[in-house]
Amino acid sequence: MANFVVSGTPHVRSKESIQSIMRDVIIALVPATAMGIYYFGLKALILIVAAIVSSVFFEWLYEKITRKPVTISDLSAVVTGLLLAMNLPASAPVWVPIVGSAFAIIFAKQLFGGLGQNFINPALAGRAFLLASYPTEMTTWTAPTGFSGADAVAVATPLSELKAGTGLTASLGDLIVGNVGGCIGETCAIALIIGGIYLLYKHVISWKIPVIYIATVFILFAVIGRQGVRMPLQEIMAGGVMLGGIFMATDYASSPVTPKGQVIFAIGAGLITYLIRTFGGYPEGVSYSILLMNVCVPLIERFTEPTIFGALPKTKEAK
Repeated sequence: MANFVVSGTPHVRSKESIQSIMRDVIIALVPATAMGIYYFGLKALILIVAAIVSSVFFEWLYEKITRKPVTISDLSAVVTGLLLAMNLPASAPVWVPIVGSAFAIIFAKQLFGGLGQNFINPALAGRAFLLASYPTEMTTWTAPTGFSGADAVAVATPLSELKAGTGLTASLGDLIVGNVGGCIGETCAIALIIGGIYLLYKHVISWKIPVIYIATVFILFAVIGRQGVRMPLQEIMAGGVMLGGIFMATDYASSPVTPKGQVIFAIGAGLITYLIRTFGGYPEGVSYSILLMNVCVPLIERFTEPTIFGALPKTKEAK
């Protein structure tokens, strides 16, 4: 006799799987990845491969050691490695993505129960760990040289120039196409926007978090600015606003599921980004803003939890 499992409603059927969602994220990252390799050359490609391979390896190793089912086929480790690589400077030594992947996969993901149980974005956690541990390697930027074979020249990023108040040497067009110094996957705004449109088209992400987050950063720099200078378009095109808002703030496990919670999360991350960029000692604030809001997600969802249809109001005695 066949065994049947009876569960409560609703009964939802979907063709989507973890693997298909992760595959869509990888496809969406292809334009930014290609542009990063185009501008920063073979060194960028090596770092990307090292981050992906080491992420998959550490996930397989941890699950083998702990005798858990091996889940590397769901492609989530590939996404973590790729996102981590997108947040690295092309000048970083090859061991940097390996160390970052180990921290991201083991400490920020697997120790909390694996995919879906992590309360912070693993790739951002890996980047934050690397930035705190190896600040020199993580803040040495080079000009785009592509595969020309020219020696890498250290340059200031657009955010560093905005922070110093020296004025931008890069045009808005350079920021849009990515012909500036910065992390491998964050410089080309148009490639990231194309990836975001693809994710929206495939219904992998909702528009709320990326649009509201980017709009919050834009409005704050347009209305208040920094040091009396208002360059809102440059602020959202430079640095990690596009990459963080589209690909990392929207992480399912570490972002709110309620519509009101997503709005609060996005506005909070945008505000923290503005505060760190304007008043902090570090030119960028995207990673830390998203990580700080990741920690606040349980509290946000507690106060934005929708009322269940037909549920009785809570009484003082019930509380």
